[in-house]
Amino acid sequence: MIMEERAVPSRVVAAERVAYEAGFKGSSIPEVGRLLRLAAAAKPHGVIAESGTGSGVGTAWLHSGLGAGARLVTVEREEGLARRAAGVFADDDRVSVLTGSWRLLERYAPFDVFFCDGGGKRDDPERVVELLAPGGLLILDDFTPSPHWPPRFGGEVDELRLFYLTHPALNATEVLTTPVSSAVVAARRHWRDRRGPS
Repeated sequence: MIMEERAVPSRVVAAERVAYEAGFKGSSIPEVGRLLRLAAAAKPHGVIAESGTGSGVGTAWLHSGLGAGARLVTVEREEGLARRAAGVFADDDRVSVLTGSWRLLERYAPFDVFFCDGGGKRDDPERVVELLAPGGLLILDDFTPSPHWPPRFGGEVDELRLFYLTHPALNATEVLTTPVSSAVVAARRHWRDRRGPS
C-alpha cells in the first residue's frame, strides 16, 4: 500500500516525457508534486489554478488529487509548451490549459488552490493573495531554506518570502521539500479571522 501511494501518476510520467522532448528543465519535483496532490484533494469541489504550466508536470500532480466536482485551470506563456501540455489532459474536460499571461487566470478566480509557480509570484504578489477564496490554499515553491528570521537568501533578507509569510490575510508557513529546497504554504483567512477576538 505504501509503495502504491508513492507511485508516480501516469499523467506525471507523460508530462515528464513532454518536458524531456521539449528540453524543458523547470518541472516540479516529486516532493512538491505530492504536496500539490494533497492540496487539490483537500478541495474536491474547488477551483484549482496554476501559474506556469511548463510541460504539465505540476498540473499532472494537481490532477492526481482532483475531485470529480473540481476544475483545474493552468496558464503557460510559451505557446509550444502549452500546446504539448494540453495534450496530456485532452481527455479530461475538468482541465483547461491556457496560453498567455498569468493574468488570464483572473477570470476564473477566486481559487480554492493556487499553485503560483510562474507569473504573479514576484511581479504582483498582492494580486496573487487577492485571487484566493477564503480558506483557499496558496503554494509557492523554489525557495532555499533559511535558519534565520526574517528569512535570508544570498546574505539579504528575502523580502518576497517575508511578504507571503507575514501577510495579514494569510496563515502561512514554510515547509522543507528537500534538505535544500522549501515551499511556502498558506491559507487565506476568513474575514472574521482577521478582525481578531471579539
